[in-house]
Amino acid sequence: MQRFIDGWHSPSLNWHTEIVTYGHYGFPMLMFPTAAADYLEYERFYLIDAMREFIEAGKVKAFSINSINRAGWLNPDLHPHDKAWLQVAYNNYIVNEVVPYIWNSCRGRTRIITAGASLGAFHAANQLFRRPDLFDGMLGLSGDYDIRHYYSGDYYDDNIYFNNPVDYLPNLNDYAQLSLLRQKNRIYIVTGQGQWENPDASRRFSGILSQKGIPHELDMWGHDMPHDWPTWRDMMRYYLSAKF
Repeated sequence: MQRFIDGWHSPSLNWHTEIVTYGHYGFPMLMFPTAAADYLEYERFYLIDAMREFIEAGKVKAFSINSINRAGWLNPDLHPHDKAWLQVAYNNYIVNEVVPYIWNSCRGRTRIITAGASLGAFHAANQLFRRPDLFDGMLGLSGDYDIRHYYSGDYYDDNIYFNNPVDYLPNLNDYAQLSLLRQKNRIYIVTGQGQWENPDASRRFSGILSQKGIPHELDMWGHDMPHDWPTWRDMMRYYLSAKF
């Protein structure tokens, strides 16, 4: 399996950023790490090993990046206003730097699937639903799609609203954007129902998508599937095999 680590000083974030690419061919999947972890987290916890046969077969080319969670949403010393501004900078980094990097690696302006587990699922959803012109679908594993629920307290502003899918999607009425979203056929909201899972978060998000006429699949795995790496490895392996 080809593996290539790269990085650059991000003008959007004003710090050095890293990206790792796995594979040589296939549809591009942009992966967002869980919680406060880094771009190599999916490798350390063997999720990349779970994807290996599909990567080596040229079915998928995976790109994994850092998040701003540690510096932003999970930083208890940062005011929610500044957390939201950091999210805006992160969006700019994704759109203006990461997407062109992926296009260059894939030698074309191909549509990208976003993916992530836990807090990474929030980022995967936020990028897709903000920019359906750039992203073609998502695989959200054990996600909570309400960033306000844990990370902004009583503070609320436009930058939080426009980065919180459960807030902005119900009010989305832009015909062009909705048309793009309604053409997607690879939006998967997947969760276990075991220890530490929050299946109601996935049910709530699925309900919002249904109300807006956005096609998707809500997949509830069993009560024996906890919010943990063995669950996510099984989910990723299944979805790459059966759905992509």
